[in-house]
Amino acid sequence: MLAEQRHQFILRSLRSGGTASVADLAEQLDASAATIRRDLLKLEADGLITRVHGGAVIEDDQPPFNEAAEVQVAEKDAIAARAAALVEDGQSVILDSGTTVHRLALQLRGRRITVITNNLAVYEELIADENVDLMLLGGMVIRESRMLDGFMAEDNLRQVHADWLFMGACGLRSGGQVMDTTVAEVPARRAMIAASDKVVLLADRTKFPGAGMVKICGPEDLDMIITNAPDDDATCVALREAGVRVVPTASATIDGQQSTLHCR
Repeated sequence: MLAEQRHQFILRSLRSGGTASVADLAEQLDASAATIRRDLLKLEADGLITRVHGGAVIEDDQPPFNEAAEVQVAEKDAIAARAAALVEDGQSVILDSGTTVHRLALQLRGRRITVITNNLAVYEELIADENVDLMLLGGMVIRESRMLDGFMAEDNLRQVHADWLFMGACGLRSGGQVMDTTVAEVPARRAMIAASDKVVLLADRTKFPGAGMVKICGPEDLDMIITNAPDDDATCVALREAGVRVVPTASATIDGQQSTLHCR
């Protein structure tokens, strides 16, 4: 079994049971204890698990939307302001289900743009704004995340095109992979990427590495990330090397064409 397959098996075991011992994992995977320990070291380095004596635990459950929305508000607003500066009147924008993306919706009120979203909080912010043409994607209501999801959202996204996608994430791996904790949310986010000309990730420093066991996309799918992560963060370095524009929240005004390539 490949290392990545073992890692996914370990994460599934921990998510279902909360804890797992090295001995049990070695038996289930038909691998040596030394191999399992190396796997656990790698998963811990990626911020996915916590090692304990004789095994590991996982603690990556995400808080409900309303709870998460009250955390790091000033930092999210700074990121949202950067993102809003990229959008020109007349353009179309997809806003996904993240709380930082919700803060961006506040910055876009009064703009003559089209907003496509599955984020119910974004919908509520913009529904009364007559300047904004607003499209709410269909799907099942996920109450804790305040979003609409499922095959209907994916079908809707196949019928539209947008100039920009602004998306959030549960975490970022050191190689620049964008991660989520919920398998069910990934297909709609991938459909958003496919429907957009430019993809911008909004991620505050708590998302480095953050959480998540499911890959949404790699750095090759991103055009830009707006963040307040440190300049020397390994993920920022990897993103820049992959050609992604890494835009800080505390530098000169960006115009969408000449963005700085440094985190701060």
